[in-house]
Amino acid sequence: MARTLRPGYLDEDKHERSKRLEWFDLDKVQNTKVLVVGCGAIGNETVKNLILAGFKKITLVDMDRVVRSNLNRCLFFDDDDAEKKKLKAKVVVEKAKKLEKDLEIEYRSEMIQDLPDDFIPSFDLVLGCLDNVAARLHLNAHCYMHGIPYVDAATLGFVGKVQVVLPPETPCLECGMNKTHLKIMGDRFSCTGVDTTYHEPKLAAEITTTSVVSAIQTRESIKIALGLQSDLMQNVFYYDGMRNVSDILELDENPECPHHMHEKQVSTADRRSSARQG
Repeated sequence: MARTLRPGYLDEDKHERSKRLEWFDLDKVQNTKVLVVGCGAIGNETVKNLILAGFKKITLVDMDRVVRSNLNRCLFFDDDDAEKKKLKAKVVVEKAKKLEKDLEIEYRSEMIQDLPDDFIPSFDLVLGCLDNVAARLHLNAHCYMHGIPYVDAATLGFVGKVQVVLPPETPCLECGMNKTHLKIMGDRFSCTGVDTTYHEPKLAAEITTTSVVSAIQTRESIKIALGLQSDLMQNVFYYDGMRNVSDILELDENPECPHHMHEKQVSTADRRSSARQG
């Protein structure tokens, strides 16, 4: 029996334009369990992008509360949220549901380091939207250990970067850490006295940089959800809005990185075991 087509019927499908992409599979995207850590500027933008792209199973982690300085770059926050100092993650969850009525989204208002060991491995994909070195390294370590794809995003003013960590094929986040990162870690954790605190200065933020970096982070997440591993970035995407340039910076596996040192030890042990059996 012939089907009667009504004018404009194609416009009734929210994802109709995405489905025109021959490689797009909405079911795969909707069934991917995504963990987003950080609900600041990048986190706001990335959650919005994920939902519009079709992701439906999203969990947020952020322990901070909304303040007025968040309002110029976080679309889910408003003045009332800042005045009442609402939890960032809770606000994003409540307002994100307005974008998609069938959204399965929840939040945890704790430090990612304080969550159970089986929390991170319960996801298919992890996104870092953080300005905290310790939390980013925690995500990197646990994702690499459990073989979970991790997409890290960061900005500083007009500069931003995105790195895809696909264990064990790519270098990890720690492979690219330098002495400055280690100094920050040392400053943060060297003091144990209750009367001593470490002040971490606020970083410059710019909304167009956030948009660009979040878009790249979301794009790579879509590739991961669709199993397009061969099309993923293998190095680091670098963006400089002041100079109007973007580039891919090569990143080699650091032989001193603890995650790759473990791989080599396992590989050596396997070879020795095979040699003994032979």
